[in-house]
Amino acid sequence: MLDGKRILLCMGGGIAAYKCLELIRRLKERGAAVRPILTGAAQHFVTPLSVGAITGERVFTDLFDLTAEHDIGHIRLSREADLVVVAPATADLMAKMAHGFADDLASTALLATDKPVLMAPAMNPRMWVHPATRRNVAQLRADGIVMVGPNAGAMAERDEFGEGRMAEPMEILAAIEAHFAVAAAPLLKGRRILVTSGPTHEPIDPVRYIANRSSGKQGHAIAAAARAAGAEVVLVSGPVEVADPRGVRVVRVESARAMMAAVEENLPVDAAVFAAAVADWRVADAAEQKIKKDAGGAPALHLVENPDILATVSRHHTLRPRLVVGFAAETETVVAHAQAKRARKGCDWIVANDVSPATGIMGGDSNTVHLVTAAGVEDWPSATKGEVARHLVARIAAELSGGAA
Repeated sequence: MLDGKRILLCMGGGIAAYKCLELIRRLKERGAAVRPILTGAAQHFVTPLSVGAITGERVFTDLFDLTAEHDIGHIRLSREADLVVVAPATADLMAKMAHGFADDLASTALLATDKPVLMAPAMNPRMWVHPATRRNVAQLRADGIVMVGPNAGAMAERDEFGEGRMAEPMEILAAIEAHFAVAAAPLLKGRRILVTSGPTHEPIDPVRYIANRSSGKQGHAIAAAARAAGAEVVLVSGPVEVADPRGVRVVRVESARAMMAAVEENLPVDAAVFAAAVADWRVADAAEQKIKKDAGGAPALHLVENPDILATVSRHHTLRPRLVVGFAAETETVVAHAQAKRARKGCDWIVANDVSPATGIMGGDSNTVHLVTAAGVEDWPSATKGEVARHLVARIAAELSGGAA
């Protein structure tokens, strides 16, 4: 997909710049040519020598370079690329882009380009939520800039935690591949896809709840991949810390019953992918006030079964999607349990994975899945969740267009 593609990589000044060395390597592995522009601040974190060694290209740093500018180099750089990637996109660089400043090579090239721009923001959490940054983000998105991240996590600064970490190299790579996939062939254009994602929280009292360890990364990646393939996508999401996929309508819910209602409200669709890890049970009578410890010991919780969203939609008489895909998160005999679940629920496909703690899949960035269909079982190789999502979406597109499952 990236073979022969030309990427102009504008690197801003932040500690996350070191991640770009891995991003460049991954792009090169896939056949892309990467031309780097380093801002003055970026050179405090990575050197032109290291970037040039990995890209195999000249590193551009100076707007007034006599050699590069004899033929208006900043215009040539911005126009010869197939895609411009800004990573890390610092608050300063984003502000320049939002307001049309052009006082160095990177900002000038960005103002002069007529090509699509993908941006990976990276900054301190308080900078990310500052009203000025929020205004700039809104303006950039209105201008058609696509963003990947930022993610939540620990910062370089001591004891700082929150949203502001630059997306990981494989996430940025997935967004780049998605861009070119859409440009090549919008596989799901004209289709409507529903995806569920994340956990549900079932209240015990106003403070406590029953939940699971689902991060929502896989479900959100599927929604993003379906949108990138041209579909109209509705994402029904439980409580997660993953950023909303661009261009996707997100319906946020807390409980399984709320998720069930949101799913039914958004039917009909051509395909539904139930990636959410819905709690099987809830407390029959959640306490209205916080339950206190007392000499009587732990309270007895009477659990009742939650609605079965996958089975309900699979057996819907009038609004059943043409393709219903469920997920099976197992810790033993994964394929056998998935095959039984497919038969029991009445869905078309099951995507099964082993979520035992040793795998690191639950909450991690990679996945190893088995696709269970009427035709049999496919064992897919380990891949990032973005790659799994794109593969699954390609299979969904083939099925909806009449291809083999």
